[in-house]
Amino acid sequence: MSGGEEDETTLEFTPTWVVAAVCTVIVAISLAMERLLHFAGKKLKRKNQKPLFEALLKVKEELMLLGFISLLLTVFQNVISKICVPEGVTRHMLPCKREEGEHEESTSNATTAHFQSSFAPAIFGRARRLLSEVEASSTGYCAKKNKVPLLSTEALHHLHIFIFVLAIVHVTFCVLTVLFAGARIRQWKRWEDEIAKQNYDTHQVLKAKTVTHVHQHAFIKEHFRGIGKNSAMLGWMQSFLKQFYASVTKSDYVTLRLGFIMTHCRGNLKFNFHKYMMRALEDDFKKVVGISWYLWIFVVIFLLLNVNGWHTYFWIAFLPFILLLAVGTKLEHVISQLAHEVAERHVAIEGDLVVQPSDAHFWFGRPRIVLFLIHFILFQNSFEIGFFFWIWVQYSFDSCIMGQVRFIVPRLIIGVFIQVFCSYSTLPLYAIVTQMGTTFKKSIFDEHVQAGLVGWAEKVKKKKGKGAGSGQGSSHESSKVGIQMGAALRKAATQEEIQAAPAGSEGSK
Repeated sequence: MSGGEEDETTLEFTPTWVVAAVCTVIVAISLAMERLLHFAGKKLKRKNQKPLFEALLKVKEELMLLGFISLLLTVFQNVISKICVPEGVTRHMLPCKREEGEHEESTSNATTAHFQSSFAPAIFGRARRLLSEVEASSTGYCAKKNKVPLLSTEALHHLHIFIFVLAIVHVTFCVLTVLFAGARIRQWKRWEDEIAKQNYDTHQVLKAKTVTHVHQHAFIKEHFRGIGKNSAMLGWMQSFLKQFYASVTKSDYVTLRLGFIMTHCRGNLKFNFHKYMMRALEDDFKKVVGISWYLWIFVVIFLLLNVNGWHTYFWIAFLPFILLLAVGTKLEHVISQLAHEVAERHVAIEGDLVVQPSDAHFWFGRPRIVLFLIHFILFQNSFEIGFFFWIWVQYSFDSCIMGQVRFIVPRLIIGVFIQVFCSYSTLPLYAIVTQMGTTFKKSIFDEHVQAGLVGWAEKVKKKKGKGAGSGQGSSHESSKVGIQMGAALRKAATQEEIQAAPAGSEGSK
């Protein structure tokens, strides 16, 4: 069989054992991945890790979205490749400068040849031949009109691979970041255990006769008596530097913990703040691991601005870097503000030093903005790293899209720094400081209590709707549900005390 005939081989003249073998491999890999995700979900359910299970469902949703995008690109590739435009339109805003007389087809063939020689020549060679047939058809179709295809089949195929790589890299990096940050936060558990072992009585703490000299307290010394006491600019500078060497100290943890408890669960000083913080972080993880619509808009804008000579991929790498440092500085500054509030009002207080959580310390009075920024930082960093490896594999390291080495090295260093620093400092800081808002998160309750509260809230809405004409009956039902909710809150507090009791009794022994 000649080379030309081999290129035109279709499924009609392909041996059945080849078709069966390829289908078997593809189906086996797909089923293995599905079973792996299913097994992971069952394991998380057995361990009552509902937030992580929901995060896994979010990953499945992203994979389903990828599958749908892949289906659309495959089904409409012929339609897209036959959209014809004047040749002059395709000569503007190019990622690479086109040399005089150079044809896009030769570049496409060269880059694809590199990709084939690096990974699975047989498989990708066959795919390349199929793409070439479609592309030749679309090119001939547009050539008859003295025009060129809007997007070649080869470019569409590369875009297809890029979207898949981006999603996989983002999910992987988010999982690694949260795992490493969780390991960092678990180091604080020894502080929680030390507090539990003290086994102090609630009334003794509330009515303690001991006097605390505020300016001698370790928390105040760290955040108020330093270089930023009398200067706002120096205070911000101190917050900026502190995120690098001691983002959260023992005095920070103990003071913020007590401030949260005295504000949100005053009657339960044995509340396990560390456990609550971990549950809240797991809840936030399911939001971070997804790719929201505004992140896809960012991808489109970047692809639009990736023009030869602009070095967009280099300058945009500084965006998550600057945002990461800004978020860490703000979170440290919130801790400093809490210390300043107490130190400026009191010289000595009766009992322990207690800070007052408030949303006013956060940007626009909304602590959730910090989570939004962290989500964007992680995605943008994943985008940078994923784009780098995609270009490397698809077009080679020497590709004009990759750029010069002096632009590549800083970009990679920034990406690694963001990944490590976010896990080690910023995300743990977020986990504890965002608890210093005016309200608490639903993670303060166990799952069955959360479900009960949601059910009661729905009942109240239904009763209000039905009892709109009879105000007395509606108010009676609302007060009844309110009593039930109060009982549930007291039950949750009691359960936390029971869980904390073994640690306290062990310490008393």
